[in-house]
Amino acid sequence: MYNIDKHKQIFYNLNGDNMERQILHVDVNNAFLSWTALDMLKNGSELDIREIPAIIGGDEAKRSGIVLAKSMKAKECGIKTAETIYQARMKCPGLKIFPSNFKVYRNYSNQLYQLLLEYTDKIERFSIDECFLDMTHYLMKDSLLNKGKEINRRVKEELGFTVNVGVAHNKLLAKMASDFAKPDRVHTLFENEISKKMWGLHISELFMLGKRTVPKLYNMQIRTIGDLAKANKKVLEDKFGKHGTMMWEYANGIDNSEVKYEKEKPKGIGNSITLPKDISNIEKLEEILLALTEQVTYRLRKQKMLAKVVNVQLRTKDFIDTSHQKKLINATTSTKDIFNNAKELLKQMYRKGTPIRLIGIRVEDLTDKEEMQISLFKDEAKNEKQEKLDKVIDKLKEKYGYNFVTRAGKMRVEDLIKFRKEDEK
Repeated sequence: MYNIDKHKQIFYNLNGDNMERQILHVDVNNAFLSWTALDMLKNGSELDIREIPAIIGGDEAKRSGIVLAKSMKAKECGIKTAETIYQARMKCPGLKIFPSNFKVYRNYSNQLYQLLLEYTDKIERFSIDECFLDMTHYLMKDSLLNKGKEINRRVKEELGFTVNVGVAHNKLLAKMASDFAKPDRVHTLFENEISKKMWGLHISELFMLGKRTVPKLYNMQIRTIGDLAKANKKVLEDKFGKHGTMMWEYANGIDNSEVKYEKEKPKGIGNSITLPKDISNIEKLEEILLALTEQVTYRLRKQKMLAKVVNVQLRTKDFIDTSHQKKLINATTSTKDIFNNAKELLKQMYRKGTPIRLIGIRVEDLTDKEEMQISLFKDEAKNEKQEKLDKVIDKLKEKYGYNFVTRAGKMRVEDLIKFRKEDEK
């Protein structure tokens, strides 16, 4: 049998250490219909078109257009995406039809993108309603699965629509995972899960496999992704050329493609962590907050931006969320300054003895460093010294790995943030 472990997706950091990629694929559920529904509700409509037989399509009066998106009620009537509106109407006489509005869709797509930028700077906008995230250097000892669940929850709570999140070690498997059962789900597809979760699927469900190829594979007695994975690679190459190689590799979960991202200035940068066990000790919470602050300010400096607002979030064991924020006198990238303000916020909001399951920090109201005006009241020499220290630490991290250098205040944080084995994917 083919040994999948030989092709685990690894790459090398600047220190030459191999690391598995940590990839998420975020896919909006029924994007056009969901976003249209939200826009209508926002503008005073009392009708949520997600709850009735409804589609997004062309102009029925002109007898043109196809179904671009459909509600669950419409799906239950047998309506399919890409069929004509005439066909859809025949299946469901009471069907409600709404026009597409790509200005609205771009707005919601951008809102999603800004939220995702809080997790990583490496985001590939694969389409208007789906993104790949390279989380390899952004987990802060949290698990990839936890981050996927957090994104799923936050999109629903903060943006009002739902997403599927695929969790894997390469783009292909993350994409395949996000296409599993919908809506509003988080699915993993790691190498040891390929045979169980992917090989039983029909070959037409393999990413990048064209419709014209399916009958040809059928003639070769290949009907499932598993059949394709176990097929003779040389035979596939002889018949389909490079596409045959790609099909065989994809069926076996092999994909070495990078997340292709364009740098875009975020509106805020944040990080949070769900703790493996509740913590009621504020000193330990401060240590974890320092670790989170260091990662956030590192990203802030990489973006060449400064923050004017610091926000700290806590979630109790009973899932009660609280957050406090503070406007800074001067915009800064200083880990020390931002942490001191975050620690002050933590002390203000934390009630002694309360078990905490999640802690997070976010910096907002960002500005380009070049636009900053130095305050006359700021100790410029002290600020310059701190900035040089941060730069030295950043360079050491980039050269030797993120965890090579650690500040004294968070020396024990690695012991505090240890996750159960089943979460260490």
